[in-house]
Amino acid sequence: MLSVAHIHKSFGTVTALNDVSFDVHDGEIMGLIGQNGAGKSTTFHSILNFLAFDGQITWNGQPLTADDYDQIGYLPEERSLMSKLTITQQIVYLARLKNQSANVTKSKIDDWMKRFAVKGQPNDKINKLSKGNQQKVQLICTLIHDPKLIILDEPFSGLDPVNADLLKQAIIDAKNRGAAIIFSSHDMSNVEAICDSLVMLRNGEVVLQGTVDDVRNQFGRTRLFLTTDWTEEQLAALPGVLTVTPQGTERYRLELQNAEAGRAIFDQVTAGQYIQEFSQQPPTLDEIFRTEVRGVDHE
Repeated sequence: MLSVAHIHKSFGTVTALNDVSFDVHDGEIMGLIGQNGAGKSTTFHSILNFLAFDGQITWNGQPLTADDYDQIGYLPEERSLMSKLTITQQIVYLARLKNQSANVTKSKIDDWMKRFAVKGQPNDKINKLSKGNQQKVQLICTLIHDPKLIILDEPFSGLDPVNADLLKQAIIDAKNRGAAIIFSSHDMSNVEAICDSLVMLRNGEVVLQGTVDDVRNQFGRTRLFLTTDWTEEQLAALPGVLTVTPQGTERYRLELQNAEAGRAIFDQVTAGQYIQEFSQQPPTLDEIFRTEVRGVDHE
């Protein structure tokens, strides 16, 4: 388990992190989210010991050792492949820095290239690959030594939906073998799809923390989706309805004043009859993200 406890970091007069704490358990995927400049990369760099900081970061209750750092896979936001090397040379070089032998690494390369559908041959130079395939090679470099802690900074950048799904599956596979995983993404659908928990930073401070469901439910089930032959005007006149937004033929999204209004609306709209859709939900992570970035009080 990775434990980050009361981390503080300043750059001159700018406070980048202020009392940031969280745990990531083995076999857990945690999303670290926040707007640009919120402190995500500084958090990653603190964990990796790239920066001096105040506070404590431990792995299984002990300070991280050189051997522990060999068991970390890190994908930085800024890509850093050496363009004149071949795919094999690049992967072997970075794996050797993690103390994995060249022979072991070479024996895995073909399988990893097939897994990520890399369009190229092991002896192709990096600069001959598309940006998307370069991204896949860097992901292979991050994962090929079977790290116990995986840190992914915007891993989906530059990947189309099909290739993003390949990465999601690789992340889930690493979770299933017991790795602790942290990743940042500005695409909340990715966070919502695969994360067990999340931490949201705003201006270097933790503003939301918990499981994905717990975080969403903090904001109340105030989004209501229903399919009905009622008109937009009739729905807008119901008690507790703030806004009505058409979503297609006879389908609407209602914003409720509070979650409790849903029961009375259900009774009125259905009148004891079958209704095709009535789904009362909390806001999506994307909606929560936008709210929290603005610093809107949701209490």
